[in-house]
Amino acid sequence: MWINNILNKNRKILALSPMADMTDSPFCQIVREISGPDVVIFREMVSSEAIVRNSAKTLKMTEFNPKERPIVQQIFGADPLTMAKAAEIVMKHSNPEGIDINMGCPVYKITSNFNGCALMKDADLAGKIIKEMKQAIGDTTLSVKIRLGWNDPDEFKKFIPVIAKAGADLITIHGRTKEQGYGGTSDWKRIGEAKKIVDIPILANGDIHEPEQVSEALAITGADGVMIARGALGNPWFFKLAENFSRHPERSIAESKDPLLAISLEERKRIVLKHAKLHTEYYDLRGITTFRKHLAWYFKTNKIGENLPNLKEWRGRLVRVNSLGELEELLNEI
Repeated sequence: MWINNILNKNRKILALSPMADMTDSPFCQIVREISGPDVVIFREMVSSEAIVRNSAKTLKMTEFNPKERPIVQQIFGADPLTMAKAAEIVMKHSNPEGIDINMGCPVYKITSNFNGCALMKDADLAGKIIKEMKQAIGDTTLSVKIRLGWNDPDEFKKFIPVIAKAGADLITIHGRTKEQGYGGTSDWKRIGEAKKIVDIPILANGDIHEPEQVSEALAITGADGVMIARGALGNPWFFKLAENFSRHPERSIAESKDPLLAISLEERKRIVLKHAKLHTEYYDLRGITTFRKHLAWYFKTNKIGENLPNLKEWRGRLVRVNSLGELEELLNEI
């Protein structure tokens, strides 16, 4: 079980959050190359209904390069038998180290079909889904990602004992309700309360945007690890920097010129180009167009951490590139 492989070494779990249209194979390969073998990668969610209907596009989303391991595939759905069958198919098709259930997505097109966070309104159904999936995947780790609740931030207190008893091996908690969406502030203290309710490992999620915040989040929540979402976009060095910062807590990563704590512009450009090449190979002709969203993140002011002249102008040009060659030329100019 990948969880024990980390916790038994008296280490905290550092995980890349599943993010739709972002945590695909090319990005995950880049994160793994930079961060090493200890970071756990959660791949973007896939529909259980599409999996059981044998959708080639959806099955491709569950494929990964062996270099990405350890990897966890997230699945969403609301029917216990369909979810179990989908998990079984994914295990046979790709054999990831774990399966994760999405019970936290607040987006309407997901919750309107009683998927994602909507399942927090029916703990019994959530428990049935977990039991069926556990039976289908055997000893493979089964984790669940949730929020504090639908509209009540204390709803998790009744929900997590049910899903833990049903067989969840780990729970990731985003410190907001569905009603909050991504507004307001992630409530790390309530995540800490969750840790006291169940014995299984808990990951803290939400508002951990900078590497130096990891230690703070762990201290407040008492969690067994963190799951990083938007903080890693445009910053695949996040996990490496978080570990380095934990060894140098007196220094600010953003301000330090120490190569252990800061990423040079040349290194950023090298990784951006490598990521772009992987992305265009994976998505063929449309690849550079879909890569533009990553460029917008890579060249955000807070991601670069240095005063780059005319950054806004460069970013505007980068997000309009039409070929890999054009991107390379622009990067050489910066």
